[in-house]
Parts: sequence; C-alpha cells; structure tokens
Amino acid sequence: MKTDFHFSNLLGTVYSRGNLLFSPDGTCLFSPVGNRVTVFDLVNSKSYTLPFAHRRSIARLALNPRGNLLLSVDEDGRAILTNVPRRIALYHFSFKQEVTALAFAPSGRHFAAAIGRQIEVWHTPSTPDVADGDLEFAPFVRHRVYTGHFDIVRSIEWSSDSRFFLTASKDLTARIWSLDPEEGFVPTTIGGHRQAVVGAWFSKDQETIFTISKDGAVFVWKYMLRPDAPEDVDEEDDEYSQWRISERHYFMQNNAHVTCAAFHAESGLLVTGFSSGTFMIHELPDFSQIQNLSISQNDIDFVTINKTGEWLAFGASKLGQLLVWEWQSESYVLKQQGHFDSMNTIAYSPEGQRIVTASDDGKIKVWDVNSGFCIVTFTEHISGVTACEFAKRGNVLFTASLDGSVRAWDLIRYRNFRTFTAPTRLSFSSLAVDPSGEVVCAGSIDSFDIHIWSVQTGQLLDRLSGHEGPVSSLSFAPDASTLASGSWDHTVRLWNIFARTQTSEPLQLMADVLCVAFRPDSKQIAVTTLDGQLTFWSVSEASQQSGVDARRDVSGGRKISDRRTAANAAGTKSFTTVKYSADGTCVLAGGNSKYICLYDCESGVLAKKFTVSVNLSLDGTQEFLNSKLLTEGGPRDLIDSQGEASDLEDRIDRTLPGAQKGEGARKTRPQVRVPAVGFSPTGRAFCAASTEGLLIYSLDTLFQFDPFDLDITVTPATTMATLAQKEYLKALVMAFRLNERSLIRRVYESIPPSDIPLVVKDVPAVYLARLLRFIAIQADESPHLEFNLMWIEALLSKHGRWMKDNRAAMESELRVVEKAVKRIQSELARLADENIYRIEYLLAQPVEKKEEVLKLDFGVAGDGNDVDAIMDEDDEEGEGEWMGF
Repeated sequence: MKTDFHFSNLLGTVYSRGNLLFSPDGTCLFSPVGNRVTVFDLVNSKSYTLPFAHRRSIARLALNPRGNLLLSVDEDGRAILTNVPRRIALYHFSFKQEVTALAFAPSGRHFAAAIGRQIEVWHTPSTPDVADGDLEFAPFVRHRVYTGHFDIVRSIEWSSDSRFFLTASKDLTARIWSLDPEEGFVPTTIGGHRQAVVGAWFSKDQETIFTISKDGAVFVWKYMLRPDAPEDVDEEDDEYSQWRISERHYFMQNNAHVTCAAFHAESGLLVTGFSSGTFMIHELPDFSQIQNLSISQNDIDFVTINKTGEWLAFGASKLGQLLVWEWQSESYVLKQQGHFDSMNTIAYSPEGQRIVTASDDGKIKVWDVNSGFCIVTFTEHISGVTACEFAKRGNVLFTASLDGSVRAWDLIRYRNFRTFTAPTRLSFSSLAVDPSGEVVCAGSIDSFDIHIWSVQTGQLLDRLSGHEGPVSSLSFAPDASTLASGSWDHTVRLWNIFARTQTSEPLQLMADVLCVAFRPDSKQIAVTTLDGQLTFWSVSEASQQSGVDARRDVSGGRKISDRRTAANAAGTKSFTTVKYSADGTCVLAGGNSKYICLYDCESGVLAKKFTVSVNLSLDGTQEFLNSKLLTEGGPRDLIDSQGEASDLEDRIDRTLPGAQKGEGARKTRPQVRVPAVGFSPTGRAFCAASTEGLLIYSLDTLFQFDPFDLDITVTPATTMATLAQKEYLKALVMAFRLNERSLIRRVYESIPPSDIPLVVKDVPAVYLARLLRFIAIQADESPHLEFNLMWIEALLSKHGRWMKDNRAAMESELRVVEKAVKRIQSELARLADENIYRIEYLLAQPVEKKEEVLKLDFGVAGDGNDVDAIMDEDDEEGEGEWMGF
C-alpha cells in the first residue's frame, strides 16, 4: 500500500479570525482558518486550502492587485509570501510584532503594514513575470516608516492613484499620509470622533473622506476654507484651507457598537457590522439606508466587498460563520458554519463522496468531499453526538448521543425518520450498524449492557449482558457474522447476535479498551487500550496475533503546564481511535496528541507519522519549552491578562469556572487532539477530525514526475511517434511508464473506439490497476462519456476474472470505477427527468411544427433541408433515433 499521503484540504472550519479577501475578479474568497488559508471559489462552488501552515493563527491577509501574490501574517508578525496560482510559499519574513492592518497599493508596487502605532511601507517583491526585473535576492525592502499615532492602527486605505493612504487608529483620529514627499503636502490629522475610529476611506474622486467610529458616528470630511479665512480668499488657497467636517450621521443602534465596516468607492456603498450581529448598507454621501439585516447572534468580526460591489462577505469568529450576501437580489451566495465545539466522530459514506462530522454542540454536518462545502446540518440532538455510522448502501446515517437517543437519518430527503431509545435514561457513547442495515447496536457509559434495536420497527430487540464496565467501542464485522465490543473492564467480547444462543467470547487485555476495529475481510480485529498498546487478534481463533507498543509513537507535543518534556511523558498517551485501510494491510491510529500513525499490520512497523498541526496557538503542539515565556508566576500563557484589555467588552469575562465544553467554556488555548480518523472506501485518502477542523490527506494532490518502469528509449517524443504509427498498445504502455497524465490522456483519446477491445485484451496485468484508475478519473473529468464507458466495459469483461482473483490489490481501483459509473448514471437519469416533458412535447408535434421547433431549440441553420433529412431519417427508423439526436 502507498503511504505518501499529503495534506489535501481542510473542512469543518470556514473562518477563525482575521480579515477576509476577495480576489481581484471578485469570484474567489480568501478566509483564514487557524494557521492556514482556505480559498472559496464562489462561481464553481469549490474550496481548497493552501498547503502552507503558519506557526500561529493567521491575523491578517493581503492580496496584490494582480491576484498572484498573497501575503499572510500570523499573530506573532511572521509573514509568508505565497504564489496563489501555483500554491507555493515563496518567502518567509518576520515583522517582529503583531500586524493589525495590511493593504497593497492599487499600483501593486508597495504595501503598507500597521505595526502597533507605526505604519511601515514596503516594496512589493517582484516576480519573474513582471516586466521590470527578475526575482530579487532579498524580496522584502522597506520604503519608509510613518509615526504619529498614539494607539494601535486599525485600518489602512490607499488612494486610487497610490500616492496617498489613510489610516484609522484607536487614538480617535485618522491621518492622511503621502507615499513620497509631495510639494505643498503636510501629513494631516483629522480628529473629532469620541471613540476609536474603525475605518477611513477616500471617495471615488478623492475630494471627500469618510470616517466611522466605534460609537456609530459617520463623518463626511471636505477640503474647505477655515472659518477665520478672509472673505476675498479663493477656495483653492491651501494656506487658508483644511479638512473639515461637512456632515455628521449616526446609526442609533442602542447598546450595539460598530465592530467592522467596508466602503466601496465606485458605488458609494458603506457596509457596517455591529456587535449585535446585524449589518447595515448605506449609500454615501446621502447616508440613505438600503438594507438592515441580522445574520448572526454574535459580533460580526469582519466585512469586505468585492470589486463590482455586488457581493458582501461577513466573518463571525465566535460561531465560525462565513457568509457571502448578494445585496441586490437579497440572497446568499455562500452560507457556511463550522462546528462550535470540538468534533467527536467522523464517517465516510460508502461511495466516498461525503464525510459526516458530529460534535459536542449536538450538530451533525454532512460535507461534500469534492466541493469542500457543508451540504446539510442536522440539529435534532440536544446534547453532544458521540458516534455516527453509515448503513452499507450509504443513504441512511445512524448517530448516538449523550441525550439518550440513537437516531436514523434519511440522506435523500434529509430528515430524521427513526429514533431509538432505551427503557431507562442512558447516555450512549458507541454505535455499530449491521451491514444489512436491519439492526443497530449502541453502548453506554452509564449501563454495562449493549442495546439492540430493529431499524424497521424501532423496537428494542435485546440487551446483551456480560461486560462489567462501560462499553467504549462497538464494531460489526463486514460480513455481518460477529459483533465486537470493547469495554473498560479490560475485555473485548465477540458476539454472534443472529445465532440462537447469544454467547460471547471474551478476549482479555491488560488495560481499559478504547477502540475496536474489524479488518475488511472480517478475520482480524485491532484493539487500542489505555496503556498505549495496539494489538491484533484473530477472530476465528480468539487469540492475539501481534501487538505494537505505541506509547512512544503517540507521545509528542507538551502542554504549557507540563513539567516534563514530551519524550519523557510517553506513559500518559494512548490511541483513542483506530481504522483499517481499504485493503486491510495497514491501520491508522490517532489520539490525544498531534500525531497520526500509520502501521503495517503484518510486521507492526510504523510506516508513516503525520503531524496534525504545528500551530503554537494550540496547546500540545510544541516539543520544547521556551524559557523566554517563563515568568515568576509560571508560564506566561497561563496568566490571565483579560482584565488588562483596553476595551470594556474585552475585559468582561463570560466564561464559567471549570467549564470544558459549551458556550461558557474558555476558548483561549484549546488542546490539539485527534478524536477520530477514517479511510476513504477507495483507499486513496483518509480524513482526521482534529481541533483545527477536518483534515483530508490524499495520494492525488501533488503534481510530480513519478515514472514507472522507465527505459532510456521511452520519451514523450518516441511515445507520440509510436502513436503516429498506430501502435496503440505500445504507445499506451510507454505513456504509463512516463506517468505524465497529459501524455496518457493524448494517447488514450487517440485510440479509435473500434480498437478498444483489442488494446484492452493485451494490456499487461501490471498496468491494469493504473489504467482502471486513470479511466475512472477521466470519467469524472472529460466529456467523452460513451468513450470512457466503452473502456470500462472492455476492461471488466476481458480481465474481470483476474480482478476478482486479485481483489485485495484492486479494491481501491474498483471502488473508484464504481463511484464514477454511479455518478454518470445519476446525472443521466437527472438529465432525462428534467427534459422528459420537453421531449414528449416535441414528439407529439406534427412534422411541419417539428421543423420549426428544431430550428428554435437546436439552432439548425440553413433553409430547412437539414431538418427534412433528419425528419426523413426519423420516419424511417422510429422515434427513438430522433430522441437520440
């Protein structure tokens, strides 16, 4: 099995903190999610996460006007310059302090960064595709430092000609600066607000300045004569002119204050977000209100407007909400929200297209793997959801919760169609579903029995007794013959629940059992225990086959309060979740640490170790203590400095003493952990629920040259020459040896449909898996629908018996093909359903009317002769052929 999985995407978290950015064309939205950046393609409804990661959570983002350079800065002031089209980190740089505002000039030659009370302007690093030079050796060159503010600068806004910029600060003032010294220009301070200035902007003609403060006051500034100027002085005389307030407007939002604002100069739109979760749209300079809507229950942290002024993006960090609102049509372009609390469990759908996450906040979310968006959220559970599992067909989902219920969900109609409860009030912590979908089992931490219900009737069928401690994990064998249950009483029991006598076979272990998983062939189980051991047991013989001491592997990352290094604290860690790969050769394990481990089952060797997060904003990610952060009162991060905040709302402590979960819990430093992992059914990817979100690792993410069985005579030129000689099989094999997808596609699409069975018949067995996977991907990507299906049919008919005999090696490829064929089938069925009435209407028309309809609907050009020919053919061969046309 391949083990070179790489980070592919981050789901489950859509916005953490910081500012949002629209791309220059207004179709993509950049959102900071922890220490990574996710890009939402709003037109194609897709999202992807850039591969780089910061050392701490990202605080500020800025995109150059061309949209090819992204500058992201974390809480400590460390910046990463990224090439967006190539998704490559170009340069790392440190501003040495926290950056509170960041903006590129419209010319793209400079960018300004607010560092505390100062503003620093830097030259934009040039790229090789810029006409004025090559890539620099030292990309970050500072232009100037501007001082004058007495408090933190909150926003920077450039003028359209890039000669001036405006800054708004918490010292109640805004200032106008020039990039370079201008003749007759003096840096100007404009003050008059009674609270911190949230934003300041130039109008389109740059004759007016708009400022807005935290208390909801909007001032309109114009360059006009001073009151003490002589009457005969010209208005354009700079000696007697100054920036003065011409109009004052107020929002009057009672106790709510302004948290963010954005201005669109071309249309004059001012969008303002408030601490009450409402936002307002006004038109300046008239200050006429256009909209007033409530979109959140908490503060709106950031708002931005795209280039055309049609879409507004809002971010609310407390609940992790991200919204894109089209104000003219009053509709959502994007509405996403992550889990409020940490995830407990995940489940891959059998076809691998969806991932379900369940959390302590009682919500169940279904995520689409391809688009990265949440499809539906179920909120019927009133307490934390602890386990979820799909039925074999994939249209039914089962969840267990601490509220004492097990629920069944219909994923076609998106509704809860069955609820299972026990005779007494219990909190269910584990779940297992019979592969046939007829029986569901649940275990509890309150009772030592296993409850079994019928899915059809909802009745409690039986209670299995035998465990002497809480049941922590349940798992059904894929062949539906055996149920395995793990408990805190140091035993794993194997039940045959469909037999007449429901006897159980106990397997004795040395510590509390945390997780049990069946191998896909149902012949082996993997068990993790509290003492850090991972053991493998034979189901038929009820004996241990092998084991791994995983305490050293899972340990890593120390908390702030730890007195020992991560290596010396190895005895305190263990795996809490384990899953087999699709072919059963490897297991994936995770726990309360920052590592996910991939083991080879047969040898017990650690094949690969994945680091979930390097974000130092989380607890448990660092390996060594930093002595600079140690004070007389203990580690600096453990000292509560909330009472020293300058703003009243930041000083108020609404957390509950000792609360670990829920709304009153402290969210300052969550601990990094991996409560659940899962392999995709295809075996090409796996996902892990972590503190930062749902991480997806895949084999199909990197664009790299990975040749296979290469020869010195095999080159792209010789491959194309072989193809020109119509030696199709040889050319296809040479393309697969080079393993360049574009070359394989050219050869593949050049083979005539009539020759497909002949080529497939003689394909060497070593290339079958690669060819099958390639065709499945082409079926998803290319428009040649029938051509791809002909290849799949030829492969399965010619080599079906060989694939059946080697099913273990071909399992993932066959699942990918099955997924592609099912998708084609569903799309064709949907297309036919949508157009059935139009086709029936066309067929019901007389011949003369058909000619007119064809001209209108299919755009047939000419004088009608083509249509006559088509109709003649239709009359000869029947209506079915005409429908095909």
